[in-house]
Amino acid sequence: MSQDSERGAAAVEFAILLPLLLMLVLGTIEFGRAYNAQITLTNAARDGVRVMAIANDAAGAKTAAKNAAASVSATIPTSDVMLSTDKCSTGNQVTLTIKYNLATITGIAGPFAMTGKGVMLCGG
Repeated sequence: MSQDSERGAAAVEFAILLPLLLMLVLGTIEFGRAYNAQITLTNAARDGVRVMAIANDAAGAKTAAKNAAASVSATIPTSDVMLSTDKCSTGNQVTLTIKYNLATITGIAGPFAMTGKGVMLCGG
């Protein structure tokens, strides 16, 4: 077998494996982005529910959640930030839920509906 035919075989093997390797790398990137967005949304919901539980301020809670989720998207509408109650009575639980649709970089799959949820007792 000559050296030229071996080079040709290597090129064919590379052409077969390249799409698989690219899918693996791009899938890893997409998973990492989605995981980071989920953690950020959960932390944003916790920040917002903390404001509601301590200050009893629904508008402030939604603003705090949106500000904390700004690294995911600066355009999360207030309608996607929901509180379980408008008034926080001491000893009762309040829940803040923030929703976001994560678009993918590759466009192969998605968008993915993501939800962050925070729960806290009212009154600190």
